Amino acid sequence: MCGNEALAEAAILAGCDAYFGYPITPQNEIPAYMSRRMPEEGRVFVQSESELAAINMVFGASATGKRAMTSSSSPGISLMQEGISYLAGAELPAVVVNITRGGPGLGNISPAQSDYFQATRGGGHGDYRTIVLAPSSVQEMVDCMLLAFDLADQYRMTVLVLADGILGQMMEPIVLEKKPSRELPPKDWALTGAKGREQNIIRSLWLGEGVLEKHNNKLKAKYEQVQENEVLCEQYEVDDAEIVVVAYGVTARIVRGAAAKAREEGIKVGWIRPITLWPFPTEQISKVANEFRIFLTVEMSAGQMVEDVKLAVAGKAPVVFYGRPGGSVPTVDELLDKIRQLTLRHEIKI
Repeated sequence: MCGNEALAEAAILAGCDAYFGYPITPQNEIPAYMSRRMPEEGRVFVQSESELAAINMVFGASATGKRAMTSSSSPGISLMQEGISYLAGAELPAVVVNITRGGPGLGNISPAQSDYFQATRGGGHGDYRTIVLAPSSVQEMVDCMLLAFDLADQYRMTVLVLADGILGQMMEPIVLEKKPSRELPPKDWALTGAKGREQNIIRSLWLGEGVLEKHNNKLKAKYEQVQENEVLCEQYEVDDAEIVVVAYGVTARIVRGAAAKAREEGIKVGWIRPITLWPFPTEQISKVANEFRIFLTVEMSAGQMVEDVKLAVAGKAPVVFYGRPGGSVPTVDELLDKIRQLTLRHEIKI
């Protein structure tokens, strides 16, 4: 399947009750697929009049305890930021998919990774976070969707799946298999009709003296729990590496090819691939940085994740950046040349 359609089918497998979305390239296959499959499953599909409408429909469906999601691409996700902030303030679970395109502005429809800041820093107003999953294959798009709905329900927060136009369009073989769900808390907060019990109130407005501060501290404690328990990353050949490349998503696949070729030339290269961009694998990178080596961060952007890499390395080793912004994709040969340059610049012995 192509990535967008595989992701959509995985959402159905995960028990998505309602999908709300608006067309934008390069994620159009998702709403198109859902428009056929959701009614077949007796579930809700609505093509909303805008991205603003879509995220607020997600809010409404989630408030009733249903599993709800939306998807869009960069400019559309920008329009959803206020709604995501409201979801965070009301502690409502939701899944949002961003198939990233080049920016800023309308940019182009080519793949990019320039929404990293937006995804990992909240994007909207207020002190809040979203869990961010970054798949690097079509199979991982499936796996991340299954995980996303469980994480959203477990922590009552928005989970963002951040992919790009390449992953959305490329076709790969996949296995669609529902794995055992986490033990999830009951949704006793949901608006299901009082039915003889006390009413539930869903809100993000807290006007009493000190009440909002208490609520924010509660959210902060929850985010700290996520940081402690939900970090995912992949490492390869870092133990003897003198150059460690950090990349995520489809870029990490290109890095693998360059690292393999560098090893053939006798250059000791390893790589780290964050799967959760938030929470970021800070401790894992910091541990690798304890042994002196050079870090090379590769992104399809002008440089965003590199800031988190620098924070993780904490001055223990040099951090170098290589990026292709505006919808350009680096090649294996480009990265191999960059690695060769680093061996000369830092006089690494081969």
